[in-house]
Amino acid sequence: MREKFFLIILLFITLSLSFPLETRELSIQQLEERKKADEERKKAREKRGKKTFQKEISITTDIVFVSKEREVPPVLSNLDPVLEDEGFYGVKLALEDNLTTGRFLGHDYKVEFHRILLEEDLVSEFEKLLKKGKKYFVVDLNESELLSLMKLSGIDDVLIFNTRAKNDSLRNENCKKNFFHIAPSYSILSDALTQYLVRKKWKKWFLVTGPKENDRLYAQALKSSAKKFNIKIKEEKTWDFTSDLRRTAGKEVPIFTKSSNYDVLVVADEAGEFGEYLAYRTWDPRPIAGTQGLKPNSWHRTHEQWGATQMQNRFRRESGRWMTEVDYHAWTAVRALGETITRTQSNDIKKVQEYLLGDKFGLGAYKGVKVSFRSWNGQLRQPVLLAAPRSMVSVSPQEGYIHPVSELDTLGKDQPESSCKF
Repeated sequence: MREKFFLIILLFITLSLSFPLETRELSIQQLEERKKADEERKKAREKRGKKTFQKEISITTDIVFVSKEREVPPVLSNLDPVLEDEGFYGVKLALEDNLTTGRFLGHDYKVEFHRILLEEDLVSEFEKLLKKGKKYFVVDLNESELLSLMKLSGIDDVLIFNTRAKNDSLRNENCKKNFFHIAPSYSILSDALTQYLVRKKWKKWFLVTGPKENDRLYAQALKSSAKKFNIKIKEEKTWDFTSDLRRTAGKEVPIFTKSSNYDVLVVADEAGEFGEYLAYRTWDPRPIAGTQGLKPNSWHRTHEQWGATQMQNRFRRESGRWMTEVDYHAWTAVRALGETITRTQSNDIKKVQEYLLGDKFGLGAYKGVKVSFRSWNGQLRQPVLLAAPRSMVSVSPQEGYIHPVSELDTLGKDQPESSCKF
């Protein structure tokens, strides 16, 4: 009896000591181990950077990453930080990947980063770079800024890789042969989403459009996709409320969404001004898709297939944050250049351009299939990830959609539909 009593007391003391103390000690230990591991990785990266070339350097390619500072609009939520370094770490990782092969071939890559401030003029700053003889540009710019670059003297003699602007006009009436679009267009994103909604038999939509120009363009693409895939838009409204939704959403959203029977609420709110406040507040219980809810993306933090986990981990170790779409686009652009120069053994701009637009180009980009450029408008054809905020849902093109050249060409405007004329 006394032995049992002492065993119980001993067990109680052991448990009372171990749980809080060991948990705390373990967490501290883990932090120390992580700090040590980070230091080791940093040293390893520096060591890799100092590796000598196996061959004498025969080709050196200069790449310039250009971004423009923007005024930050008032946000309805402070949960997501405003990033000022999008694209930067994507370029850094791609540079490291390019040099992995380049050191054996005698190919070197150098990158300059130019962030143009609010008070600086984009055109004049870009002209300075052109006068320095720079040939390869990865740019984080919007549509109007890209259009202003197209008017510059000497712009036809360089290659521009677009990592942000989704406007379909840049791939159609305003296209240029030396402008390559890594970012998917609005029509690609809308087709990718629509294919999945068709698969789910959610064919009756309630479309809500925001007040901004990009909202209108996205909505236009969604309506084109609806017509293409035989979707019925039961009702369409424009969101034009100016009140603070954090206080009024519970009253305004149910009244706004009261409508005839529909399957899914489709939202075009690029700036994220109201879309997040629609969920769980609609008059009828309906799923939400578009720019909020189930969203089509070129990249997403929940993506883990086809080696993507490795990329996610590399990026987080380097940057301390999740990889965004612009980061992924910047990585893809620099890797596309590296792959082309490796294959052609040349960084001559005409040869690079020709190869990128040709049938032989293909790049593994953690999407399950090799991505490539459409020869008629410079758009990167790629699978589109359909994801909720914390869950990967599907990947488009959906099963059953076929095409004589590539299933990826079932997304967006195909060559017969394109108005791009090089």
